[in-house]
Amino acid sequence: MPALAGWLGRAEKAFLIALAAWVISGPLEVAAVTRLVLALALAAAGGWVGLKWLRRGIRRVIWRLRNRLLVAYLFIAVVPTLLIAVFAYLGGIFLTAQIAVYLVSAEYERRLHALESAAAAFARLPVRERERAWERTRALFGEGAPELGVLVREAGAIAFRRPEDLEAPPEGHQATGGAVVRNGYLYLWARSAAGAREVTLLAPLTRAFLSALAPGIGEVVIVDIGEEAVPMRLHSAGAGAPARRTSLAPARHWLDMALTWGVPIPVAVWEAPRRSAGGLLAVRFRPSTVLDVVARPQAQGANLLYWLYLIAGAFLAVEVISLYIGISITRTITSAFEALYEGTERVRRGDFSHRIEVRGQDQMATVSESFNRMTENLERLLEVAKEKERMQAELEIAREVQRQLYPRSVPRLRTLELVAQCRPARMVSGDYYDYQAVGDSAAVLAIGDVAGKGISAALLMATLQAAARTHVRACLERASGGVAAVSTSRLVTELNQQLFADTAPEKYATFYFGIYEDSSGLLTYTNAGHLPPLVVRRGRVIMLEVNGMVVGAFPAARYSESRLLLEPGDLLVCYTDGVTETENDYGELFGEHRLIEVLLRHAHRPADRILAAVVEAVEEWTRSPELQDDLTLLLARRV
Repeated sequence: MPALAGWLGRAEKAFLIALAAWVISGPLEVAAVTRLVLALALAAAGGWVGLKWLRRGIRRVIWRLRNRLLVAYLFIAVVPTLLIAVFAYLGGIFLTAQIAVYLVSAEYERRLHALESAAAAFARLPVRERERAWERTRALFGEGAPELGVLVREAGAIAFRRPEDLEAPPEGHQATGGAVVRNGYLYLWARSAAGAREVTLLAPLTRAFLSALAPGIGEVVIVDIGEEAVPMRLHSAGAGAPARRTSLAPARHWLDMALTWGVPIPVAVWEAPRRSAGGLLAVRFRPSTVLDVVARPQAQGANLLYWLYLIAGAFLAVEVISLYIGISITRTITSAFEALYEGTERVRRGDFSHRIEVRGQDQMATVSESFNRMTENLERLLEVAKEKERMQAELEIAREVQRQLYPRSVPRLRTLELVAQCRPARMVSGDYYDYQAVGDSAAVLAIGDVAGKGISAALLMATLQAAARTHVRACLERASGGVAAVSTSRLVTELNQQLFADTAPEKYATFYFGIYEDSSGLLTYTNAGHLPPLVVRRGRVIMLEVNGMVVGAFPAARYSESRLLLEPGDLLVCYTDGVTETENDYGELFGEHRLIEVLLRHAHRPADRILAAVVEAVEEWTRSPELQDDLTLLLARRV
């Protein structure tokens, strides 16, 4: 019992519970609704169990590659062939139906147009020619059916009427043409007006008339399809004689079935001028009769379907032969796959010395050779993976070390608010920013961008930061007059010479260095090839100067320095090219003008909110989770 309970799943348990409840409910004479609910629950649980075991059986059957390939051939070859055959048959049925309806409706429209033309001619004829015109029209539309009716009214009075008992249509009918129901019988009519003269032609519709629309196709009828039922009967061929039904041709084979197709036509109601009934001009036919009419001479039309069936049979024979060839080839594939399966099991157990016997010179043999080469290289690849994992760990350490190089605390000045952020494009960044308090009354600001990305740029960034801080301390020690006596141009010149001497010739960096005096708000700076910082002041933007070329490229480069008095409310924005040179999907740069727009739009907000707004604008511009270049911003607001 424990083994049986473990074998049963939730579906089987639910089915057994539902079955037991349904069986017990019989002797207990429970309510019919309760028994119905139990029966539905039993059916649902049974379906659940059936689907579960069917799925399990299918998985077991197609687990072997040979069976899976056979199933694949079934879906690739047999099923599409059957679908194409069914589609071709249905397409042929639809095409013959459309042709049959087209032949009938085209002839119906032609005769209606002839009747409308006759009515228009009656409206223009003089009185003396009406009798002769009616005889000609009667010969066209009245043959084999009750006679054609014509009624001419002038100024409301009946001027000509044939037959004499033909009643005038009720007032309200417009000049029109088509089918009309009068006293439950169908007519083809046409109304025309010329001045005060109105002409009505009325042709009774009989089975002979409708069958003559497309002789040899089948039965043609008009049936009511409107929302309100309207009787629509055809006239008999003669007075008091029943209408003769057109016989449908016998089927030539089991696919030559009888079909009914139609096209909607408007049907007027004689007694209600403002009412319109819906009619369907329907044709009951067989595909062979349509082919007989369309493909003349009849001998060709009669044999067309047989030729199509012969071609389909030939295609089916080719498909069966192809299936047999596919199954034969499957055996060669599965034997090679079995060898591959055994080899993968050996490799899974750690046996990299196993080799597959290579037979033949086909693709499976190439796969076997590839497997053998794979086992040879797998151990080496594992070593490479371990080395890569070690390097990744070292990069994580380098990233953490670089994060520690950025300033940990913001200088606390009375008139200056500082905020900065660096977002590397890779694990480590080549951008650099720094700020440092100089006593209680000044602070130094720095931002730089090292050429390149990755580890080499990060190492040069660390070198740049260490050199910059060292030169700041040295300059402060040499300056006897305090921070005001520190020369930013001299500091940058010495930094350039040191970087040129200590780094490779192709390594350089852009560098901006400034000193802010808290007491006066004076900013003294030297810009060595860096993007000009921006100062937002009362709704306009001031672009700072560039005082020289990049550092680390040429030892003899000279730098100047500039001064700017920051006013209360001014916002100093230092940034790297990761902001302005970021491209969107169309290759357009974010650019300085968009940066300025963001700064002006958010200038009234706190510095940290402005920084977040700039970063968000850049991310929306790129629409990519990965940065194209290191992105660094340093913002300082005079308060």
